[in-house]
Amino acid sequence: MRKKAILITGASGEIGQALISNLSQTGSLPLLSLDLHSLPQELMSRCTHIVGDVLDHNLLARLVTEYEFEAIYHLAALLSTRSEYSPELAHQVNVDGTMALLQVAAEQSQRRGKPVTFIFPSSIAAYGMPNLVVKARDARVKEWQWNNPTTMYGCNKLYCEQLGIYYSKHYQQLSATRPTMLDFRSLRFPGLISAYTTPSGGTTDYGPEMLHAAAQGKPYACFVREDTVLPFMAMTDAVNALLKLAAAPAGSLSHAIYNVTSFSLSAADFRDQVLRAFPDAQITFEPDVQRQGIVDSWPAELDDSAARYDWGWEPEYGLQRAFDEYLVPNIRRRYS
Repeated sequence: MRKKAILITGASGEIGQALISNLSQTGSLPLLSLDLHSLPQELMSRCTHIVGDVLDHNLLARLVTEYEFEAIYHLAALLSTRSEYSPELAHQVNVDGTMALLQVAAEQSQRRGKPVTFIFPSSIAAYGMPNLVVKARDARVKEWQWNNPTTMYGCNKLYCEQLGIYYSKHYQQLSATRPTMLDFRSLRFPGLISAYTTPSGGTTDYGPEMLHAAAQGKPYACFVREDTVLPFMAMTDAVNALLKLAAAPAGSLSHAIYNVTSFSLSAADFRDQVLRAFPDAQITFEPDVQRQGIVDSWPAELDDSAARYDWGWEPEYGLQRAFDEYLVPNIRRRYS
């Protein structure tokens, strides 16, 4: 008999670790975590951790024979900048890995006659605005606007959103009897800023890179222009958003894809916030043409009104609270 569990892929990242900490305390089901890397020792007792690859079909087949998944949090991904250097690998990890897990969730939903909840973090990279004039004119973008990504990562995320909708609404639509569908839910995140982990290949990483460099007394050359405006969110709010969306009643959701955000600011404003905390920080601006082109195609703000209305989304950390209570104190402790 299969054991009921919640699966978390990409579990060794900060979101994955936070989910394990939260769900192990508040949830009633065992946790199964999967990542290419091990977990910190203090989390090993809270879940069953498997060091493995989402692209390993033999591994997934073995897990399916042992477990019945109530929910899947699919966090494993190759981020935007790294994906531009390795587009084929990015497609394999971001698309093929997601497709394999959607298939698992679809088959298990049918077998047990009850939807598996599939939580998928997406990204601001799913947008693609044609130029700065349009970016300034359409500053606050809704989920269905400007879905013309210019990066492999953005293309991967947008396509996987559509795959999720297909598996949750149209899978086996020509069969004689309508099967039980999985319950696909996705969040489009802005740039995420963490006090506890260093950036790992995202194109919005100039913000957290400034902070971590300043706290270590290292000079930092920002790879975008001073006037570049993007939305951001403290990592702790990102975790809370995933948990809140997963807990929302299905009948309250009008979308499969939701924007969530907290605050928008320019790279110069970000520098000024860093200098408030670290007055001796050495921050210069040396825009990289290619990466600048990517961030110029992303909206300055995300319209998250649907998430606020449907399931009560509201960030706990606005701009000043994020810096004053979450980022700066914890980053100081990290490097003191």
